[in-house]
Amino acid sequence: MNYKSLVIIYSSLLISGISFSQSTVVEDFKKSATTQEGKEYPQVNSEGRVRTQILAPEAHKVQLDIGGVKYDLTKDEKGMWIGQSAPQDEGFHYYQLNIDGASVPDPGSLYFYGASRWGSGIEVPAKDQDFYALKNVPHGEVREHHYFSKTNNAMRRCFVYTPPGYNQNPNKRYPVLYLQHGGGENETGWASQGHADLIMDNLIADGKSNPFIIVMDNGTWAMPRPAGAPQQGGGRPAGNWPPDGWADGFKNTLLNDIIPMIDSNYRTVADQQHRAMAGLSMGGMQTRAITLANPDAFSQVGIFSGGSISIEDIEKVPDFKDKIKLLFVSYGSRELENPRQGSTDPKVNTEALKKAGMNTHFYVSPQTAHEWQSWRRSLHEFAQLIFK
Repeated sequence: MNYKSLVIIYSSLLISGISFSQSTVVEDFKKSATTQEGKEYPQVNSEGRVRTQILAPEAHKVQLDIGGVKYDLTKDEKGMWIGQSAPQDEGFHYYQLNIDGASVPDPGSLYFYGASRWGSGIEVPAKDQDFYALKNVPHGEVREHHYFSKTNNAMRRCFVYTPPGYNQNPNKRYPVLYLQHGGGENETGWASQGHADLIMDNLIADGKSNPFIIVMDNGTWAMPRPAGAPQQGGGRPAGNWPPDGWADGFKNTLLNDIIPMIDSNYRTVADQQHRAMAGLSMGGMQTRAITLANPDAFSQVGIFSGGSISIEDIEKVPDFKDKIKLLFVSYGSRELENPRQGSTDPKVNTEALKKAGMNTHFYVSPQTAHEWQSWRRSLHEFAQLIFK
């Protein structure tokens, strides 16, 4: 076969690429667990492709925006647009529709707070989804708790998980885990996207975790910038990132308002030995900063996709090694395949602390990236280790 023939064949494949790709789609789409009641879309198939549909007869271009990629939808004669993504990782994903350049939520999905807005989310069924499934076991409660913060001179809200049996035994007291969300999310994330309550209910029912209270508060922060101060790419202030003191606002709220409020209103064991802190991404970074600065406040630490703690860190805070009884660090496997430039190896750091005498655990979520399935699995593993 000559060169000209190869070029013709290759060009034909490129031109027909979209139709070829569509013809290979497995047509076993089903509604997702995150599809609104009474709606038929969004749907997911066995490959993990996400299919959406929306009626927009006046629109000229509609796309499905998921996983950092935009997929063109096709319009029929009635003005109905439909199409699907490439296969996605198992678990939960934020997504949106782009209609003639405007990004909007999908009216067929339930809404979740992420990317600093309420928007659409899709659940791609996971092989291990049983550990956060809703089952016929004793269930705890997720309580919405409003309180006044003197630190912020404002009303705030947190969500509090109390384990099964909390209401039945008024004499029993419980340890507490303070569990933080990621950047662009809020206090609803761990119960809504993360299924923290179902994870705990199932672990407790299986005898794999001791019961404890979980407090989920809003750790959103914004670093004030003086007028006219120079910025670098992405609107960040110039200099180190995150900047010094970036976690102080939430640290003060947590130590001065949230913890005392929880200890006053719930049956806690109000001491350092029975108090843990963990978080994902930004919340993991907050956990790292706050627990390093306050080892007398927490005894168990979990950092999910939010950095790690090094030998150099604990050399600056000698009490950390002595007072922290458990340090858990986790990542999605895909995160470790593409480490951030200049970052230290979190596994190396964690193993070095183990050799130095600390009780450390390093967990890797298989075949996931910086996403909720990594963090659901991380909580599932962490909860089985703490307060033992």
